[in-house]
Amino acid sequence: MNDKEEYYIGQIKLIDGLLLEETMEIHKKKLDKRIAIVTGATKGNGLAGVMGLAKHGAKVYMVDSDISVHERAHELRKQGYCVNGILLDVCDQYAVKVVLNEMVHEEGRIDILLNSVRFITLKSFMELSNTERDALFDETIKGVWNCSRAVYPYMLEKDYGKIINMSFAPELKEVDNIEPSYAIAKAAIWGFTQALAYEAARYGINVNAICPGHILTPSLQQCVLKSNPINPNKEIEKLATSIPLGRLGSMEEIGELVAFLASDEASYLVGTQIFIDGGSTLAENFNMAMC
Repeated sequence: MNDKEEYYIGQIKLIDGLLLEETMEIHKKKLDKRIAIVTGATKGNGLAGVMGLAKHGAKVYMVDSDISVHERAHELRKQGYCVNGILLDVCDQYAVKVVLNEMVHEEGRIDILLNSVRFITLKSFMELSNTERDALFDETIKGVWNCSRAVYPYMLEKDYGKIINMSFAPELKEVDNIEPSYAIAKAAIWGFTQALAYEAARYGINVNAICPGHILTPSLQQCVLKSNPINPNKEIEKLATSIPLGRLGSMEEIGELVAFLASDEASYLVGTQIFIDGGSTLAENFNMAMC
């Protein structure tokens, strides 16, 4: 035998007959062989979730009503991510059921669902039209309901599943005006998360919610640019000063939290609402206590 002769027995690596490591575990990612669905997947926190899940080994189906979903999936595949794009209106209950049935037929199961809600119209009660109200209900309530209901039976069959609902953090509301659309969306998603979490836990299905604060997404950057086209960075700095951590969150941080909740590392988390906001919620509560 050479001084450092290496050989393998099964998955176990030995050097000079001494156990060093299980080689399989070196390259195994925590979401390897998991099948994930992400709605609202082409932008913002939904896209961040896609990248976080795929980075940790999941095969991700990007679902969006925006036709750019196919182009976005193609771009991510070129970067090495295992993703597929699906053009789908999650408000269409029948279409959701058909597409998910086909997916299960292809993959054999669905392990992870990330419901990422994008639609929100910040208007006062009298400014919000009935059409906008209905669109809000469709996107934030019906979409989450339809997708969760479609995957739930398949998760029950396996006694395993992760459902993650992307909600909203309190500090995103206007300081002097809590818009009805915001209040409805937040209350609906959080209430649904708690109720489903309680029912699903006994079947090995974890349901939790993420409440992002100010995250530096392309959409936020566009809003800032419209607000101050001459010096958009000044607006970002102004936002950052209102956050105890002193900065905005990144899409990568959202992706890592999604991947954590989708993994077995979070198996004891049930019905939680995780604020990822740099401490903004703490600051809001502290200020209220001081009044």
